Amino acid sequence: MENIADWIVIGIAVVAAIILFVIIVMYIQDVSQTSHAIRRNYPVIGRLRYRFESLGEYFRQYFFAHDRQEQPFNRASRAWVYRTAKGLGGLVGFGSTNNIQDGGSVIFVNSSFPLLEEEKTEPPPKVIGPHCRYPFEAKNRFNLSGMSFGAISKPAVRALSKGAAEAGIWMNTGEGGISPYHEEFGADIIFQIGTAKYGVRDQDGNLDPEKLKAVGKRVKAFEIKLSQGAKPGRGGVLPAKKVTAEIAAIRGIKQGEISSSPNRHRDINNCDDLLIMIHTIRELTGRPVGFKSVFGSEQFPQELCEAIHRKGMEFAPDFITVDGGEGGTGAAPQVLIDHVGLSLKESLPIVVDTLCKYNLRDRIRVIASGKLVTSGNVAWALCMGADFAVSARGFMFSLGCIQSLQCHLDTCPTGITTHNKRFQKGLVVHDKAERVAKYAHWVNHEINVIAHSCGLKNAGEFTRKHVRILQKPGHSISLEQLYPEVTASPLSKESKKRSA
Repeated sequence: MENIADWIVIGIAVVAAIILFVIIVMYIQDVSQTSHAIRRNYPVIGRLRYRFESLGEYFRQYFFAHDRQEQPFNRASRAWVYRTAKGLGGLVGFGSTNNIQDGGSVIFVNSSFPLLEEEKTEPPPKVIGPHCRYPFEAKNRFNLSGMSFGAISKPAVRALSKGAAEAGIWMNTGEGGISPYHEEFGADIIFQIGTAKYGVRDQDGNLDPEKLKAVGKRVKAFEIKLSQGAKPGRGGVLPAKKVTAEIAAIRGIKQGEISSSPNRHRDINNCDDLLIMIHTIRELTGRPVGFKSVFGSEQFPQELCEAIHRKGMEFAPDFITVDGGEGGTGAAPQVLIDHVGLSLKESLPIVVDTLCKYNLRDRIRVIASGKLVTSGNVAWALCMGADFAVSARGFMFSLGCIQSLQCHLDTCPTGITTHNKRFQKGLVVHDKAERVAKYAHWVNHEINVIAHSCGLKNAGEFTRKHVRILQKPGHSISLEQLYPEVTASPLSKESKKRSA
C-alpha cells in the first residue's frame, strides 16, 4: 500500500509539474506575442476570452442574446471588423443572422446582369476645396474620423497613422491638436478645431493666426467642430490624470488639470460668424475648410444656405461632416448620448437635400459619420448622397477594442484609450497598423463589391435608386421614393450675382 501511495504522490507531482510547465510556456508565449493585446496584458487567463468568444458561436443559441442584439455595437458587426482587420475577409457560413424583415432594414437593389470583372473600375478620387490654393484630393471614400491624442493613447495614434498611410486614407486629429505621432508615417491629416482651439490657440483661448498658418503647412484641410454625436451641446472633457506634460504642451494648456472645452465656440454666435471663420482660416492657410455638426432639425442647414447666398460663395464651407446622434467615442453624459441629436439616417438626407435645394450640392462635399463600421453602412451613406464616410469606433475595433466601455476610466484593457503603460504594452504599433490598413482596405473594397452587384462600375455611381428600405415584413420601398430628388429653388437676381 505504501508503494501505491508513493506512486500516487509521484504521479500527482508529475502532473502538477507538467501543468506548471505548460502555464510557464503559455505565459512566455503570451507576453512575447504582439498580435493580441488581451493576451499580452493578461497572460494565460486572457486566453479564456478568445476561447469563450469562439465557443459562443455554438452556445449562444442556448444561453446568450442574439448576436445582433448587443449595444452599442452587436457581436456580428464587431466580428466582421475583427475578421477583415486580420485579412480573413468577410465570408460567413450557413446564411446571415441579419433579419431583413426588421423595419428600416437596408436592401441593395441587385442587377440581373451585373458587370463582368473586367468592366469594373475603382472610384475616382474626389477633390475637396477645388477653389482653394491647395485643394485636397481624397483617394478613398471611407476614412478615419476624429479621435484626439489624449482621449486615445500614443501607440493607438501611431498605429492609426501608420495604417492610414498604408491604406491611403485620411485621418482626423480630433480636437486635441496635432502630435508628432499623427505625422510620423506621412498620412493625410485633417486638423480639427474644437471649441477650445487646442493647438492653434493663444493664451486667451482665441485663434492664433501664426499657429494656424504653421499648422496649415502640415495638414490637408481644417474641420471646425461645432458638435459631435456623443454630446451635442457640450464640449469635450479630458480627465486631469490624462493631461500629461506632452498632451498639455500640444494642446497649449496646463499639465495635470482637467481639459474641458466650452460647449460652443465663443466667437461663433450664428451662421454668419461661422462663415466668416471658415473664410478667415481658408485665406490664412490656403487649405479647404469645413465644419462638423450634429443636426437637430432642418432649420440650421436652411439658415446656413441662406447665409451663404447672402454673403457669397467665397464664404461657403468646402465640406460638411454630418455626425449622427448615435456617434461618439469619448465619455459623455448618458442623457445626451441617448436623447439629443438626430440619427444619421434622418439628418444626412436633410443636409444633402437642403444643399440641393439651395444649389450648393456641387460646391460643398458631404461627409457622413455615425456608427458606420461596415461596408453596408458606408454604401448606404453613399447612396443617400454622401461623398465620403468616416468612422472612429470601427477603427478602434480594428486596433483590438473589445467594447469594455472603459474609455473614460483610463483602464482600457487593450491600451487604446489609456495612458497606463502597463496596458499600452499590449498595443504593438506595427501589428495593429497592419490591421487598421486591412480594415480600411476591406471596407473600401466591399462598397465596390456592393456597387458591382447593383450593376455599377464602382461605388462612385451609387444613387438613391440602388437602395430599398423595408417598411414592414414583405414590403420595401426605394430610397428614391422616400427621399425624392430635390431640385434647386429659383434664386433671386441678387443671389445669382453672389453665387457667380
